[in-house]
Amino acid sequence: MITSYYKSPNHDFNLLHGDTFELLPQFNFKFDMIFADPPYFLSSGGISVQNGKVVCVDKGDWDKSMSQEEIDAFNMKWLALCREKLKDNGTIWISGTYHNIFSVANCLTKLGYKILNVITWAKTNPPPNVSCRYFTYSTEFVIWARKKAKVAHYYNYELMKHINDNRQMTDVWRLPAIAPWEKSCTKHPTQKPLGLLSRIIMASTEPGAWILDPFAGSSTTGIAANLLGRRYLGIEKEDVFAGISRARREEIENSKTFATFKRKIPDIVKAESLQPDCFICHDEIEDRLPFLD
Repeated sequence: MITSYYKSPNHDFNLLHGDTFELLPQFNFKFDMIFADPPYFLSSGGISVQNGKVVCVDKGDWDKSMSQEEIDAFNMKWLALCREKLKDNGTIWISGTYHNIFSVANCLTKLGYKILNVITWAKTNPPPNVSCRYFTYSTEFVIWARKKAKVAHYYNYELMKHINDNRQMTDVWRLPAIAPWEKSCTKHPTQKPLGLLSRIIMASTEPGAWILDPFAGSSTTGIAANLLGRRYLGIEKEDVFAGISRARREEIENSKTFATFKRKIPDIVKAESLQPDCFICHDEIEDRLPFLD
């Protein structure tokens, strides 16, 4: 049995501390959805602007630049492991930039996934381009794929349309990067905003669903999942980020903080106006992961 790094009191948030390549093969549980924010392999001495200051953008050894062959091999390995952890009707979302997303897409196709959409996340508050020799980088991409080409996936079309002012939602999402209130437990260098993860989770899962994040970071996926009545397993290798994940989950044990976070995410507010109890999990079956102590 695997020892967890942290479990929330009601077992809806579970965090493993270790290498995802070593831990994923140790259990056979199937998840409804996977979100992955793998390394972009961009840490090669570049600079950017944060809070008006020029800073180095190196993230750590886990993000060091590699050759294209090494990047392809890395993506093939973790995507193959994740495919084994998805239910047959499950879907996976992978975020990236042009540096890694084409490799991810090629690997998905080779492994038998069916790509459903490539979301363009247009950031409404991107940092400026320091060199002034390129257009300002303001987008990231999120690939949405299902496990099997001929097995239907879940998509909450009506809710996405309602959130988008009763118009079909397109594959271009204009959302801000993380806000100051999302950094209350300090931040991960590539932290995604709760607004982005909330939309992804609402679009492709039902309340009570189990969600896996093999590169958990500060567990934005898990916080969004719990705000929305879903259940979560994250795997994180770095000590400091695992600690931030735990602190963030403990933070929303406070019911007032939990409610405040939900009110700050526009998509959740709109969704609850359509279905006030749409995030309540009524299914108490399999309320914990059987392979965790």
